[in-house]
Amino acid sequence: NRGVRVVKSQLKENGEFPVFQNSLVPLGYHSSWNYPANSTFIIVAGAAGEIGFSKINFWAADDCFVIPDSINLNSRFVYYFLLTKQNYLFSRVRKASVPRLSRNFIENIKIPVPPLHIQEEIIAILDRFEALVSDLKDGLPAEIAARRKQYEYYRSQLLTFKPKPPHPL
Repeated sequence: NRGVRVVKSQLKENGEFPVFQNSLVPLGYHSSWNYPANSTFIIVAGAAGEIGFSKINFWAADDCFVIPDSINLNSRFVYYFLLTKQNYLFSRVRKASVPRLSRNFIENIKIPVPPLHIQEEIIAILDRFEALVSDLKDGLPAEIAARRKQYEYYRSQLLTFKPKPPHPL
């Protein structure tokens, strides 16, 4: 489902509901939402082919195509599946002054539908990996900085010499 056009006067700098338009970075915030939390969406103009998942209610603007919910298909599963097809999506983007991905193309993407319990197992595994990778992205620089300080401390301790009394001749 295509999002709904939003005009600049409707946007706020801060707010409860992010507005996704032509990138995964919110364009601004809106006072209401048009799609519920845990929805998967594809950016169809600008950063066309980018795939997003919102854990909170959000406003999908007109260059954001939201994958509709289904009783047989978990939206998070759809998100992970589409990530495996992202290079294919990028290859289908029409290169123009504003890159575009056609609605017809998106509506014809074939998504496998394993039983819900299998989808949930796949999601649980991929969520754990995603959390680990995110932790490494955030934690690794902090760990490197801590080790650098530790190195500087010990280097300083090892290379700081107390003055010795002069040796008698």
